[in-house]
Parts: sequence; C-alpha cells; structure tokens
Amino acid sequence: MSTLQQTSLQFNTKCQLSSTGGQLSSESGLVLVKEFMEKIQFDRLVRETVPFNDPRKYCTHEQAQLFQQLLFQLIAGYANDSAADSLKQDPLFSQVFELTASQPTLSRFINQKEEQDNRCVHQLMTRLSELLLTETNQRQVIVDIDSTHSDTFGKQEDSDYNGHYKTNGYHPLLAFEQQTGALLGAQLRPGNHYTSRDSEMFLAPILYSFATQEMECLVRGDSGFAKPEIYELCEQTNTKFIIRLKTSQKLKKIAEHLVLYSDETDFTSEEVQWFSIHYQANSWKQPYRVVIKSTRNAGEFLFRHEFLITNLTE
Repeated sequence: MSTLQQTSLQFNTKCQLSSTGGQLSSESGLVLVKEFMEKIQFDRLVRETVPFNDPRKYCTHEQAQLFQQLLFQLIAGYANDSAADSLKQDPLFSQVFELTASQPTLSRFINQKEEQDNRCVHQLMTRLSELLLTETNQRQVIVDIDSTHSDTFGKQEDSDYNGHYKTNGYHPLLAFEQQTGALLGAQLRPGNHYTSRDSEMFLAPILYSFATQEMECLVRGDSGFAKPEIYELCEQTNTKFIIRLKTSQKLKKIAEHLVLYSDETDFTSEEVQWFSIHYQANSWKQPYRVVIKSTRNAGEFLFRHEFLITNLTE
C-alpha cells in the first residue's frame, strides 16, 4: 500500500516520487558484484586456491563462505567486522548470502588465519589476474611495482614510524598490471621497512608465472627499487625492466660531460637532451644501458639530470 501519493516533479515531469513501502536496501550495488562473481565462478576459485584449515567440529558457515562475506563487506565499504550484525538485517545482503554470519563468527574467522592462508590469497589474486589477461587475450604485460603508506592508530601489530611519510603505519608493497589495472600482488610490511626490502622475493612468483606462460613482460619502478637483485631476477625470467636510478656523483659527472652547449642556445626556453650509455656500478654483476635525461629549465644555465637503468636495447 502506498504511503506517499505519486507525484511528478516540476523540474522534470518524467521523474516521479512514490513509495510503496516494502523492504529497502542501500546496498544495491552488491547485486552487480555478486553477478560478476557468479560469472567468473569466484566461489570455485576460492575453494580450489584457498584451502582454509578449519579446526571447528561443529559449524554453520564454511570458511570459504566467511571469506566471501568479509570480502563483500569490504567492497561495500564496511571496514569493521562488527558491521556484520547490522548487515544481517539488510534484505538485499541477506539475499546475496543465504546464510549471513554474525560479528563474533567473522572475528573468530579472522583471528584463526595463518601465514599460509595469506600465501593462498596471493595465489587467488594471481588466478584472477590471469583470468583477466586471458579474457583480454593479452600477451604483453607491464608490471608496475611500488610501495605505499597505510596509517595506523593505537598499538597495531608491526606498526612503525616511516621517516619518508613522517607518521606511523604500514609500508606495503603493491604490483599492478598497467594496461588492465589488475592487482598482481600485495604484501603488508612494517612501517619502517625500506621501499625495496625483500621486493625481489615479492616480484619473483609474479615474474616466474608470466615466464611460464611465455608472456612478454616489462617491469617498471622508481629509484626505491634500483637494486641488483631485481635486475638479476628480471634476467633470470627473461623480463625487461626500466627502473629509475638515484643520482650519483659518478653518473652526474658523466652526464655533465655529455651535455651540449651552443652559442645559439635560447636560455629563455626549456631544453631537454637525451643520452644513452653503458655503465656498470660496483654492485652490478654486468653493465647495463643507462638512459640520461638532461633538462635545463627556462632562465637557467645548468642542466638537471635524471637516470634510468634498463635492459631494453631500444
């Protein structure tokens, strides 16, 4: 039965206001998410990839169901597992999950997780990215590796001060496929870990997976990832890489000898010069191509130099 008479809006008569009562939900976007999950058979992927160790003798909810409910809550914007109790009353959320777990059940599920479960979830991310790349028939991938900062509050485990961000938190590693935006990997780390710490171990399973599939792969990273271990990993997996180098006095001196000055130089406009050299630092096992970008800003006399290391030949 209507509780509000149907009314046309004056600014647009095609729009009408009405209310027929009934059950209402603010989580309608989850319908599309659930439909997508069914399309890619996400439940099967979870059960095949993440074999949760379940010590419970008597239970109503399977571990795979709890994992998916927690994931849906995060997608809907509910970061705390305590939201489960209110979502149980939502008519649409209860349709997405025939059995909706309570907050205590979700909290126990989270607290029981072990390092092995995290590794399995990483494998699930890999399966999902492979599914996307297969769907788009993509044979060339660009892997962007980076770190970010996640603020923490209180005394959270492994939270620490990060000098770059000047605050407490975590310093996770992330890897994305540039052309599709697919998340290839994520690793949570203490806030005081340096950008490149253990980054080669983080990258290794991603690059070896692409190598096994004989896909052309290019790794890109900023100067925080300029370390020999990553160069060597790329060589082992037949992967190309482009990584920014930190400026050193030796490289700067080389660049200064390469820049060209002319009597006809217009110092009122910006000037950019590019150079390519073969160079080997003491910590590198072999020489690599270093691309130099020398920029002179308008109104200035001196050049500013930027350096990229790569195993690309062109």
